[in-house]
Amino acid sequence: MDNLWIAALDPADRKRIEPHLTERPFAQGQMLYDAGEAVEEVWFPMSGVVSLMTLVDEDRMIETAAIGREGLVGVTCGPLNARAASRAIAQVDGVSACCPADVFADALSHSERMRTALSKFTESLFAQVQQAAACNAQHRLDERLARWLLTIHDRADADRFALTQSDIAGMLGVRRATVSEVGSALEEKGLIRRGRGWVEVLDRKALEKASCGCYALMRGVMKDLGVPRPSTPAH
Repeated sequence: MDNLWIAALDPADRKRIEPHLTERPFAQGQMLYDAGEAVEEVWFPMSGVVSLMTLVDEDRMIETAAIGREGLVGVTCGPLNARAASRAIAQVDGVSACCPADVFADALSHSERMRTALSKFTESLFAQVQQAAACNAQHRLDERLARWLLTIHDRADADRFALTQSDIAGMLGVRRATVSEVGSALEEKGLIRRGRGWVEVLDRKALEKASCGCYALMRGVMKDLGVPRPSTPAH
């Protein structure tokens, strides 16, 4: 099992959900569910990245959290029978194991260990949401961009991943021209390389130094909670 959250469960707990899992690919830009919708499936990414988007107004939204193979998507907005408070959109192509929400709810009701594992993950996710809000309000765009690229890099399984200037601008809630300008500065320093529809991380350590402290803080929260921390195979 490539999903780290499921892999960390006890064998008995994995057996509660594994027979009900269906493997399903998702493509960049695909909406897994929208704000206000009832979430009927729990998604366990095995590769790729899913962004949780908070709607600012009718035409704009901003990313408040990113989830990869370290976690799950679909039970992070409230109780299992609640309507989603955010929009879940695939940011990087991937594959997920999907479980009916009622099956997952039943498994949780029979296992305190699973409830604890879920609580730890949601606590780390909510901390990510809070940190992202503070970061967006207080830090320079170049620091925010470096932090965001590191977050995607951890979950993308490769140094190069498909992203357009519009994608990045939408995630950070800024104009495309502004992202282009700041991205050029990181590229001139040799931290990243960009092409038409893609970004490649060239110097991971330098990118970490260019980031604000929010990235390291969130990695520390995950470590303290004992939840799986995603990372690219080479790092």
